[in-house]
Order: sequence, then structure tokens, then C-alpha cells
Amino acid sequence: MSQLSSARPGFYRSRLGLPGAVLAPMAGYSDAPLRQLAAEQGALWTVSEMISARGLVLGGDSENLSLGRPFEGETNRVVQLFGAESELLARAVQKVEAWFAPAAIDLNMGCPVPKIRGKGGACLLQTPEVAFELIQAMKAATTLDVSAKIRLGWDHDRSVEVAQGLAAAGVNLITVHGRTSAQRYTGEADWEAIARVAAAVDVPVVGSGDIRSAAQARARQALGVAAVMIGRGAVGNPWLFRALATGGDQYPSAQERARTALRHAELQTRFYDDNTGRLTLRPLRKVLPQYLPDHPELRDDLVQVVTLADVERALAPLLTSPEGAVKPDPGAVALSGEYA
Repeated sequence: MSQLSSARPGFYRSRLGLPGAVLAPMAGYSDAPLRQLAAEQGALWTVSEMISARGLVLGGDSENLSLGRPFEGETNRVVQLFGAESELLARAVQKVEAWFAPAAIDLNMGCPVPKIRGKGGACLLQTPEVAFELIQAMKAATTLDVSAKIRLGWDHDRSVEVAQGLAAAGVNLITVHGRTSAQRYTGEADWEAIARVAAAVDVPVVGSGDIRSAAQARARQALGVAAVMIGRGAVGNPWLFRALATGGDQYPSAQERARTALRHAELQTRFYDDNTGRLTLRPLRKVLPQYLPDHPELRDDLVQVVTLADVERALAPLLTSPEGAVKPDPGAVALSGEYA
């Protein structure tokens, strides 16, 4: 096992002793720069984009794989795997631990995307006995906490049954998204169903779905879950984690939000190390306008950025003081330091 691991016994339970919320795994979003911002604002932990166990073991991926690679000094980061074969998942767990030094490892049992059908994700809700074997294999391959993220079911709610089986298999934590796979992201998340799962198992249960404000998060947590997980609601709004960690709900000024949007672009550039910016910043075109929904006049420029200089020019009306100087972000921390 890797001696670089930042894990300690009972990682999940130790973090759940603190106030706050969790950053959800989101393909195309929860990469190292967004995780960095969320953690600086007080996220209990962050979860990587899902990584294919088969690709990791057989596909030639290395410790340079961006999906799993951490920022220097990154802590409290969970790496999420998907797969449906015990042996490959066990080997993937060992590679993840050696290469990426995660705090814990999560099994994706909730992704409804058709292209991974038969390869894991929400398909495991149709054959939960397979998932139980996968968890046992993962647990046998590591001393780290192993968790699972599920939906309510494939096309109907069987979440209590699945969660009880996962608990019996030794899982350390279960996250429940309050929709079935068939629902994808339509309709409303069923938090009463999530609460039933929390009441039915002895392991901590984290609830997920439709949280876009601190008030919503507190109301959902009061239903009995150990914590809440925030996904789309945190994109362009990492201050949700600060609000839940500190109890202060004040929404940042436009200038602070613009500084953080620029910092996001800076982190993106540093992590992906693409001198042209053409590959690095293109994925942020869908994110940057979400920092400033009350400034639609900036949107056209933000969705066309190519370089860091483009981002700074687009945000200049909000970044500069009356004297024209760019004010530093007092909340920023060095990349090599611990998270706030």
C-alpha cells in the first residue's frame, strides 16, 4: 500500500464530525481546480470525476491521469471508480492508492449515462448482489474507507434493500441521490426516500439532489442524513460550502465572485499546463458565467475565452477598483498548502 496516502482510520466519520457539506463527483466539472475551490471554502471532502477501473488497469492510464491526479498538497479527496468486475476493481483500488493518495475510494452505482451500461454505474442497481461482491473485493484490496454512491433504484425505489446489502458487505458510507436511474435528472429528488435509507442502516448516509442554497441544505440534513452532497448547485458558487461550514449565508459581492472566477481560470491553467490555453480554458466556458448570473452583459465574452488574459479582460469591469488596480483575493491559499 502507498505510504503517501493521506487517509487515516475512520476518514468519513472523522470528517462528519465537522459542519459542512460534500462536493459531488461530476463528470466534466469536479476536476482538481473545482475541488481546490470547494475545499478552500470548507467542503468536508471532495469527490473526483469517475474513473473507469478497466481503463485504469488495462488501458495504459498512468499517475498522470488528470481525472485522478491531485493538486500538490490536496487532501480530503475521494477518488471515485466505476466498474463491474471484482478483480479489476480490486486492482484499480491498489493503483489509485499508489498513484493518487486518496483519503477514501468510492464506487459509482448511480451514473445513468447509457454509454457505461453493462460496465457499472447505475446498472449495478439491477443486480445489487454483484455490487455487494464489488465492495467486498475493494475492501479486501485497501485499508482505506470504501463508500458507494447509489440512486434510489433502476426504475423503481429499492434503495433500502440495496443500502442494507452494501452495509452488510462492509461499506463505510453510502451516498444516495434521490432519483432513479430512469429519471436521470428530471423531476425532483425524493428526500423522504433518502431519509428512509438513513434510518435503515448503521453506516453514515449522505443525501444528494437539488441543493442550491444553504437553507435547502440545512433543511435536508435535518431529515436525518449525516451530511448533504452538493453538485450542480456548487458550480459557480463554492461559497455554499463556506456558508454550511461557518453558518454565515452572506452571498459574496460581484467583485469577490469575479476574483474567484479568475482564480478558477488560473488554477485550471496551472493544473493542465497548456501554454496555449486552447485546451485548458475551453471547458470553463460553461462555468465562468455561473459565477456572475447577475451580470449577463459579460456572458458573451466569458463563453469565448481561450487564454487567461481573455478571462481577465472579460472580468475587468468587476475586478478593478475605482483606481484601476486589481484587488487580491484574501481567501486564496498557496497550492502547496493545506486546505482551509
